[in-house]
Amino acid sequence: MGAYHYQPVVYHHPHNQKPSGKNPGYFVSKHACAWLGCGFLSLALLHLLCCAPAATRQAAFSPLRQYINNTYSFVSTVPGGGKSCNYSEGSWVWAPGHGRRYNATGCNVKESHDCIRNGRPDTGYLDWRWQPAAAGCTLPAFDAGSFLAAVRGKHVAFIGDSMARNQAQSLICLLTAAAADLPHRLVYRGTGAYPDKYNYWRYAFPSHGVTVSFYWTPFLVRAEGKSVDDGLRHNYVHIDEPHGRWAADAGTIDVAVLAAGHWFLNGAVYYNGSGEVVGVHNAPPEFANHTLVGYAWPLRAAFRSAIERLLTSGRPRPRTLVLATFSPSHFEGKPAENPTSWVCTKTEPYREGEKEMAWVVKDTRGIVYDVVDAARARYGDVGSGGGAVRIEVLDVTKLASMRPDGHPGVYMNRDPFANGGVDEQKLVSDCLHFCLPGPVDTFNEILVQLLKRGR
Repeated sequence: MGAYHYQPVVYHHPHNQKPSGKNPGYFVSKHACAWLGCGFLSLALLHLLCCAPAATRQAAFSPLRQYINNTYSFVSTVPGGGKSCNYSEGSWVWAPGHGRRYNATGCNVKESHDCIRNGRPDTGYLDWRWQPAAAGCTLPAFDAGSFLAAVRGKHVAFIGDSMARNQAQSLICLLTAAAADLPHRLVYRGTGAYPDKYNYWRYAFPSHGVTVSFYWTPFLVRAEGKSVDDGLRHNYVHIDEPHGRWAADAGTIDVAVLAAGHWFLNGAVYYNGSGEVVGVHNAPPEFANHTLVGYAWPLRAAFRSAIERLLTSGRPRPRTLVLATFSPSHFEGKPAENPTSWVCTKTEPYREGEKEMAWVVKDTRGIVYDVVDAARARYGDVGSGGGAVRIEVLDVTKLASMRPDGHPGVYMNRDPFANGGVDEQKLVSDCLHFCLPGPVDTFNEILVQLLKRGR
């Protein structure tokens, strides 16, 4: 694959009696009575719709909506498709206990995301559920059996940055919470040249022939520098070369969930397949004379490289690609004055319109849709009647942007306020990833619906 060129971002009565017209004892015929009854019912409904308070309408029509929800299967789709529920728009509604689904310590999540173990005292962030905006739509709670049935016999791989890991660990916790009925085993955690137990791992669910893997690769493609060694300041990214660890397994992957974005905002030096620098973003001083490419072009190019590798590995079996949209952080503070002042202290979700979504968040969300549209056009899409691949968008941007309460904050470290004291080294906050359990579990509820649609 050749070098990519910078492109500007473009911003989408009796049963045996015959009926008779004569009815002694009645002022009007029974047919007339029926029509009059329908008329009065219609007028009552019209009055309810036009004149009754909102709360009354809600109470009156709720049973009907519930019947519809239980009768028909609503699934997720790209907004505007008009085929089924659009889970990307909605609001968080109070649902006590909805998010209290598993013990994160028991499913071995990264310690900094295990907020309850780390002493977070408020657990109200677990009492909300996502309600789609479209009338008649609900998002079913995660069901392990439904997920495994949708991916029976398949290898599901999460590929990307730490938000991909956050979702992947959530999925494992949701699945293993049903361990009595769904036996599982850890295949590996870290291996060979990639020893970090949280960056490369795989679980097997033998009852359904399913494996779930996570591959840490924040740029999707091969990179050196800070993403490999946190002691370094910059990243050096080979935009044409998918990351070797997951690329080597590409031929075995049936369902790929790709998530990236945050590291591209930080910047890097970008190389093509010939080793030439094709652009920079927030790069070291020695690269100051090279073309400034921003974050949008590299992000698009990396997604294209990853998609091409997954879809040209020579496997005849159909595949599913799911690209997750950007999940924004909620850092607040002035780090230039005090590096420990980054905080995320809200204890409830944002209400609709309370917080404007940042422009860069909207832009990165749009990039995913653009990439998916281009990939569908190039490779075909099962949902459109062509190709051997299904390409979907897992749009989590709005639901994630409305949950500033769901992050570990200072409880990324254990007991930061133990014994009444304050450990300054423990006051650094994580306002990007979500507590487990937490809002990120909703990502997987939507993912199940996407996969059921493609089954």
